Amino acid sequence: MTGFFTLGVLGLSLSVDAFAAAVGKGASQQNARLNDAVRIGAVFGFFEAITPVIGWVLGLALSTWIAAVDHWIAFGLLLAIGGNMIRLAVRGKEQTQPEQVVDQASPRRGVLGLVTTALATSIDATAVGVSLGVMQVNILSACLVIGGVTTVVATMGVIIGRHASVWIGRYAEILGGCALIGIGCSILYTHLSAP
Repeated sequence: MTGFFTLGVLGLSLSVDAFAAAVGKGASQQNARLNDAVRIGAVFGFFEAITPVIGWVLGLALSTWIAAVDHWIAFGLLLAIGGNMIRLAVRGKEQTQPEQVVDQASPRRGVLGLVTTALATSIDATAVGVSLGVMQVNILSACLVIGGVTTVVATMGVIIGRHASVWIGRYAEILGGCALIGIGCSILYTHLSAP
């Protein structure tokens, strides 16, 4: 679980909410420049990087009691998060349009609106942080990778949003949900197949 590639995939999976939101931001701000895109991406990346720490602390605190079933807990959490991402993405057509209207119709383009959106899209990373704590992953490395990947992905989302419609984000969430479920299955398989 501590491999750089695995953490990168985890970062990509967690960043799709931020990507979808960033595409919406870019679509609503047709005049967004590159420095605006980087600023928005950095805010998303910051919150995506710090929220796993909360879950990580909880996971470490509970690890002595749940060491025998930690792989099942990690699998269950990642399955639930990934499944929820897919469910929301499938229902996303009806949710994306009102969110877009709010973004266009109100002055939520400011710092407070951006921070609120970034925090909302990073809540799932808290639950993943529980899994990281249970699996005793180096949290600093995990947070740096997750935050860095999210910054890049969200920045690209803003840029893409300027030139494409918002529907792209819905399909990205489906792929991200599948990737989280895949990581959960990999953790479970590794522990169950160990001698």
